[in-house]
Amino acid sequence: MISFFGLGYVGLVTALAFSSRGFRVYGYDVDESKIDSLRKGKLYIYELGLQDLLKRSEGNFIPTSDHKEAVLNTDITFITVGTPSRQDGSADLSYIESAARMIGRDLREKRYHLVVVRSTVPPGTTERVSKIIEEESGKSAGRDFGICMSPEFLREGNAVEDIFNPDRVVIGSIDERSGDLLEELWRRFYGERVTILRTNLVNAEFIKYASNAFLAMKVSFINEIANIAQRVRGADVEVIAKGIGLDKRIGPLFLRAGLGFGGSCFPKDLRALIRFSEELGYNPKLLNSVKEVNDEQAGKAVELAMKLAGELKGKKVAVLGLSFKPNTDDMRDAVSIRVVEELLKLNAKVTVYDPAAMENARRIFGNRVLYASSPIDCIRNADCAIIVTEWDEFKKLRPEDFVNNMRDPVVIDGRRIYDPEVFCRRVKFAAIGLGEQA
Repeated sequence: MISFFGLGYVGLVTALAFSSRGFRVYGYDVDESKIDSLRKGKLYIYELGLQDLLKRSEGNFIPTSDHKEAVLNTDITFITVGTPSRQDGSADLSYIESAARMIGRDLREKRYHLVVVRSTVPPGTTERVSKIIEEESGKSAGRDFGICMSPEFLREGNAVEDIFNPDRVVIGSIDERSGDLLEELWRRFYGERVTILRTNLVNAEFIKYASNAFLAMKVSFINEIANIAQRVRGADVEVIAKGIGLDKRIGPLFLRAGLGFGGSCFPKDLRALIRFSEELGYNPKLLNSVKEVNDEQAGKAVELAMKLAGELKGKKVAVLGLSFKPNTDDMRDAVSIRVVEELLKLNAKVTVYDPAAMENARRIFGNRVLYASSPIDCIRNADCAIIVTEWDEFKKLRPEDFVNNMRDPVVIDGRRIYDPEVFCRRVKFAAIGLGEQA
């Protein structure tokens, strides 16, 4: 049997994946409202396919607010708590240390138990977790309990698909016994079809940070190219990216120019890796550049809006899309926050709409913006519309929707979801990475 400490995106998706496959799973969280919600069969996060997974897990998934119950009734515990950014960019490890202390105290009354860190943590953290558990339990790592680090590679909005079809599983372990136990669990879940990489704790921690930093670099790279292409008559970064991506050494993934990356992973993990490097006395110039390009990218939408619509003071600007990506309600570090704040500084009248993130938006923006009930409601009587998140709902909008509902329609395509040739004929149109067309 398995237990999970922390039922956020990663913990809940992974726990329900196991329980839907017949594993007996205890899910622990300090937030009682989450436990109450799950007991009633309700979710507190929006994630494609997760409600179905919860239904299929009935009878096997046990939500609990009693951490001792979760540990004593299981053989393996996954730590899946958050590691948010501190003010200086470093990872806040207080939640993971707290979880380690609880698990350590609970293990005083238990024989061998495997503890797996699945949270994204700086190199050296899992060893620290091991020491805390030793201190609290009075037991020895390796002999009395096992320690592994097995990072997650889930994409919000695609997390259910990703948990069942990973590219690889990484297992870092303190010793062979710990690694063998975790590999056996993953093999029971996946069979032989998935590649499993075995390594030490530090390498496993590093692999997650390096993976996210590399993907963030691809995003910032294509956005840098887009910003150059924007200044060249006839250039279109969409075509350029396609040509680059056809090279097998590069590939097409993460070469979509836009307003930059956001969310709970890339920005946080990039900042943490930069800070970790600096603490080691190394200046990570490339990583800093990746961050700098991304920090400035959201402002490109506002620049384009001002170029086509003129001064935005007093004008109604419709912002379509608030979640950091489609198919999730997550607004952590979302590009939309920077876009909206920039517009408010210019004294624009901002109306927002998102298919899933309106509740989160109200917590962030309060009464500083207006909230629409649909895409059409959002753009109605607007002077300018900015596409911030590439939801399918927005892809269905046609030029006539903007013409018939806006004043003098200006459309800024921040995610390249519209055909420039079609839109340029009907509205004042600009898109990221699109130079003046002949």
